[in-house]
Amino acid sequence: MQQDLMVTKRDGRREQIDLEKIHRVIIWAAEGLENVSVSQVELSAHLQFYDGIKTSDIHETLIKSAADLISEDAPDYQYLAARLAVFHLRKRAFNDFEPPHLYDHVVRMVEDKRYDQHLLADYSREEFDELNDYLDHGRDMNFSYAAVKQLEGKYLVQNRVTGTIYESPQQLYMLVAACLFANYPRETRLDYVKRFYDATSLFKLSLPTPIMAGVRTPTRQFSSCVLIETGDSLDSINATASAIVKYVSQRAGIGINAGGIRAIGSPIRNGEAFHTGCIPFYKHFQTAVKSCSQGGVRGGAATLFYPIWHLEVESLLVLKNNRGVEENRVRHIDYGVQINKLMYQRLIKGGNITLFSPHEVPGLYEAFFADQDEFERLYEKYEQDESIRKKTIKAVELFGLMMSERASTGRIYVQNVDHCNTHSPFDPTVAPVKQSNLCLEIALPTKPLNDVNDPDGEIALCTLSAFNLGALENLDELEELSDLIVRALDSLLDYQDYPIPAARNATMSRRTLGVGVTNFAYYLAKNGVRYSDGSANGLVHRTFEAIQYYLLKASNQLAKELGACPKFNETTYAKGLLPIDTYKRDVDSYCEEPLHYFWETLREDIREFGLRNSTLTALMPCETSSQITNSTNGIEPPRGFVSVKASKDGIMKQVVPDFLELKSQYELLWSIPNNTGYLQLVGIMQKFVDQSISANTNYDPSKFTGEKVPMKQLLQDLLTAYKYGVKTLYYHNTRDGAGASEKGDDGCEGGACKL
Repeated sequence: MQQDLMVTKRDGRREQIDLEKIHRVIIWAAEGLENVSVSQVELSAHLQFYDGIKTSDIHETLIKSAADLISEDAPDYQYLAARLAVFHLRKRAFNDFEPPHLYDHVVRMVEDKRYDQHLLADYSREEFDELNDYLDHGRDMNFSYAAVKQLEGKYLVQNRVTGTIYESPQQLYMLVAACLFANYPRETRLDYVKRFYDATSLFKLSLPTPIMAGVRTPTRQFSSCVLIETGDSLDSINATASAIVKYVSQRAGIGINAGGIRAIGSPIRNGEAFHTGCIPFYKHFQTAVKSCSQGGVRGGAATLFYPIWHLEVESLLVLKNNRGVEENRVRHIDYGVQINKLMYQRLIKGGNITLFSPHEVPGLYEAFFADQDEFERLYEKYEQDESIRKKTIKAVELFGLMMSERASTGRIYVQNVDHCNTHSPFDPTVAPVKQSNLCLEIALPTKPLNDVNDPDGEIALCTLSAFNLGALENLDELEELSDLIVRALDSLLDYQDYPIPAARNATMSRRTLGVGVTNFAYYLAKNGVRYSDGSANGLVHRTFEAIQYYLLKASNQLAKELGACPKFNETTYAKGLLPIDTYKRDVDSYCEEPLHYFWETLREDIREFGLRNSTLTALMPCETSSQITNSTNGIEPPRGFVSVKASKDGIMKQVVPDFLELKSQYELLWSIPNNTGYLQLVGIMQKFVDQSISANTNYDPSKFTGEKVPMKQLLQDLLTAYKYGVKTLYYHNTRDGAGASEKGDDGCEGGACKL
């Protein structure tokens, strides 16, 4: 009877149902996969046919059936589901399984104003023919199911109102490469395009959301992270809010430094009025951040920074707390608390911390970042000055409040501002680092805006990418990959648009990049070492030494060809200093691995020719982009062998790489006894990383008396991180879910910062 039913094709035509055709599609999708059953997919689908059923509905049901079967015992269902989803995706995009010729596709997309017209202006038909012949649509079969759903939801060019998709994944990869190398000489650029296409489509390099979703389209803003500093004037505050709106609308994650805003009760206009304090202006910034949905790619999000010694700090620390009323809470942005050595010393010695309004203690706020000795001198001077408004609080109480809020919300972050400036690529006397970003891995100089067109302000942008460590056969591969990614990202800086002069000026002057890593947990498992016991220390040291060395070498080579960045003179590199000269020596107490590369030769080359890019490394979370490359997130241990992630497209299951072979080698998050081993690894990474690292702390209350994590433990981990030179701390994760942050895409991807 079912054989007499009619189905409705995607183009509206009706034809008799062909059950064998459905069966053949599943057999095709299952080819070469282990522990998958075609009949199980068909049975689990519970297909109930009716006259006129749409073929697209049948296909979606089969995809869901296969996806629901993904498990530890049968991980390959994630590839079967992915292949069915790719088949469905291509039918939606092209009404055919075979994508069109690349040139024809680009012509149509440019005519429809979905691709940037420069593609046709810059590349000839013959070049498109060559790229089309090189493009390998078979690589679509390497995606996991979670990857295809992320591509559908975030990356592929589409009409987000109707849901119509217009391209395939391999077209995305090839055209991103073509855009980034369009300005290279014709005799070499196709070679670069092909090699970059291979590196990205074979998952050696991981690209962040703004690049994947934006490059090739008319929207030319691809920096993942934007750092904006506000001054203490209304003009500066309003200019900051305006800049936030512009960049949130263009897919960027935001860092706001608002630590210089004066405290409540300060006199204004010679006492004509008193200042309303920080909270109303934080609300103003929150409204700006949430004003745009970033075109449906992700929601706007930001982290706001202030010093722990700010007079209002007790009120600021509880802004995310669920208790309290709307008037004294600003819950929809995150916060970064800025700390330095003197504050930690007061804690260790059982002393007090004195709170000030920044504008009432001249020079203190500036010295907090630029000169630690001067900060201590001024701080103690102002503590003794009875004419200055202040408040004294026990250091242990203040740190306890901070850590309590960090534990309960998961999202009160920490920035060690002295480490950010003493172990930095920037000379803090002329270009101090005052803040980080939404994901706590960017550490770049900023200057407040007086108005949105202020040419003297400095908005810091960072353009991200990551090496997929799990895809490396050996560390020597990093040399070519470093050359490719530095050239591509540096080219992107000239290719993109800048809606605000302060962002363009800063980017053109400093040309900052942030290359990180993903799939670190798989990399450790593959090499038979663990987070917790010190066995990974040597491997991690060798790996991150190679990463920083080859990236610096690539940027130095580019400086020889194109010139150093204009403000290279404001870097510590210009003084002959390298990251290996300024790291926290406490790292040597647990890692004795020697240096393996020619650092002194590189030092001299940098002295002579400079660097094209002021910064080169930053370790981002890679939450979304890791799904595309079927990787474990950034540097984090997985919570389980199968991760279940919710998104607007539904529940997606993803199995850790090579699970069946490496199950016994993986170290899961909640099996790690404490944070020490992890923080030691972060300290080793930070020895080489010139910006910062998205590093988390994790707690399982069941491991402690009364199932409550003691404050002593929280403070000990905070001090351990500081001791090892860690610049920033990101999430505080708690196993029971209180304050746990199963990070979805909150706007920081490579990103924005989340790659």
